[in-house]
Amino acid sequence: MTPDQCLRIRASMEAIRDIKHPFVLLFYGKLFELDPSLRMLFDHDLGAQGRKFMSAIDSLSQSVTNLECIYPMLHELGRRHAQYGVRSEHYETLAFAFNWTLAQALGADFDLQTHMAWKALIHEASAAMKAGANTPPPAW
Repeated sequence: MTPDQCLRIRASMEAIRDIKHPFVLLFYGKLFELDPSLRMLFDHDLGAQGRKFMSAIDSLSQSVTNLECIYPMLHELGRRHAQYGVRSEHYETLAFAFNWTLAQALGADFDLQTHMAWKALIHEASAAMKAGANTPPPAW
């Protein structure tokens, strides 16, 4: 991630935090519109799920200058999601829904450079989660 991309992600995350509830509703609405079968992977309480999602996105944005520090968390998240039934192709659907939601939420502030910054971040996080999905849990 370039310094400019990191700045763009952090600046847009500030705006997202201010509208997190409508953001989450837009995101899940688009996600389930793109792939209705994903709805069955989620608990009926999307409020709790939305808080977890926003917390993960916030962690990504805060760690954008040093993503390696959260790779263990992303690997574990990917491993757990695989157990819930998340497949590799679902990450592409999520990325599309997330970028669409960013565009709706940020409007004119979601320029090409900001789009590309988030796209790179989501791609890297997805790759780490997919790697975790394909790794057996640690033997304690």
